[in-house]
Amino acid sequence: MNATTVYVSRDAAALAADADLVAAAIAAHADGAQAPVSIVRNGSRGLLWLEPLVEVQTPQGRIAYGPVRVQDVRSLFEARWLQGGAHPLRLGPVEDIAQFRRQQRLTFARCGLDDPLAPVPWNGLRAALALAPEAIVQQVLDSGLRGRGGAAFPAGIKWRTVAQAAADRKYVVCNADEGDSGTFADRMLMEGDPYLLIEGMAIAALAVGASKGFIYIRSEYPHAIAAFESALRAARQAGVLGAALLGTGPAFDIEVRVGGGSYVCGEETAMLESLEGKRGIVRAKPPLPAVQGLFGRPTVINNVLTFAAVPTILERGADFYRDFGAGRSRGTLPFQLAGNVKRGGLFELPFGLTLRELVFDIGGGTANGRPVKAIQVGGPLGAYVPEAQWELPLDYDAYAAQGLVLGHGGVVVHDDTVDMAQMARFAMEFCAAESCGKCTPCRIGSTRGVEVIDRIVLNHNRPQQVRLLRDLCDTMLAGSLCAMGGMTPYPVLSALNHYPQDFGLLGDDEQAA
Repeated sequence: MNATTVYVSRDAAALAADADLVAAAIAAHADGAQAPVSIVRNGSRGLLWLEPLVEVQTPQGRIAYGPVRVQDVRSLFEARWLQGGAHPLRLGPVEDIAQFRRQQRLTFARCGLDDPLAPVPWNGLRAALALAPEAIVQQVLDSGLRGRGGAAFPAGIKWRTVAQAAADRKYVVCNADEGDSGTFADRMLMEGDPYLLIEGMAIAALAVGASKGFIYIRSEYPHAIAAFESALRAARQAGVLGAALLGTGPAFDIEVRVGGGSYVCGEETAMLESLEGKRGIVRAKPPLPAVQGLFGRPTVINNVLTFAAVPTILERGADFYRDFGAGRSRGTLPFQLAGNVKRGGLFELPFGLTLRELVFDIGGGTANGRPVKAIQVGGPLGAYVPEAQWELPLDYDAYAAQGLVLGHGGVVVHDDTVDMAQMARFAMEFCAAESCGKCTPCRIGSTRGVEVIDRIVLNHNRPQQVRLLRDLCDTMLAGSLCAMGGMTPYPVLSALNHYPQDFGLLGDDEQAA
């Protein structure tokens, strides 16, 4: 009797929902029922509200069941699930689930399909090896790819700057210090399709003439670290990395460096300091890292999602990628939906949909059924978006025009019980705790911000304190060395502007302030 292939996610989100126990229960029950199975630990499909999601290769195709608990395994076998039998947990093919079917999966096309270390064709890298370096850069430029780390700077311009810089050595650095609340795309990709990231970094090395790469992964991601290191070993053994890329190209290898838990090391120059073995504090610019970066050499720095978008561009062409998106925001963004939401997970979609579509049509609204009050977009330093702006298209420029940021694509939903004054206070408190301390607006401003918000809430000369808070935010916006202090006012001012009642302000009070 041939064994039936059963896929059980090994993604960290699935593991947190006891996926290991579910896999063990399936194996044990299959032995007892004399129904041989071959269990493949794949990556996540991103439908996190269904984890552990289990898929079975049946005569009718690959059928999903979920969320599967240990206590469900017996009834699944009794329902002949290995043949695709009916069961309350039966979802059908994942591709037919409405929230999955709506997506346009480019970066995450392979994620969740197989063992993350299963062989891949490396088509993007092969296409790059057939091009001159300047032609690779031009493909990235023509695609319209912008950095997915939050700043949205055109990736091709950064690559061209490094390529044109004269130096005896150049570097490619991947910023995988994914520290924003409500974001998990980097982790999910490193765990579910690490070869794609390796391929993107190798293409960047070809484009700029780098022979060494580093990936800076946050220490809180042990499963991602293990998965990526395993993928690096396999890529070296297969001759993809090392003395010659795919056996024919120039030498290039990648080294993993693990961060120590500092949020500010997500800022590229603080990350470079940490990579060099120093305290992670922000550097003054200029010089830009593209000219004088790691160890003083020209360095390409992009985040995981930026590098991971590149193989598709090289394999299928710049025009193919540019056809997705809206305005100057081309391609897709893996939106990560979290917080008080019914269907949380990762949804890769072209730029241009609205927040209302994402949170309500795809996410299903709040998990507890209460009204949505505020949606924070762009991480802990992103603005709170009120209902009046939920129809804005999700693209970099439309959001920037309203003083908003898309950031890394994290979206956190809050219901009507949230106290927005306390959320504003948390932003200042978070900045005070995580600041590198180099610049006064960030180091001192955040501490004073906590005190001022407390005085507003306690009605200690409230109008004057509101004016003081606004002045303080202006100073932090204009005077901070990096986005740590420069973006902290975004959640604070958006909370104050759109939810004044939570600060004890009425309309007349706010006008007086």
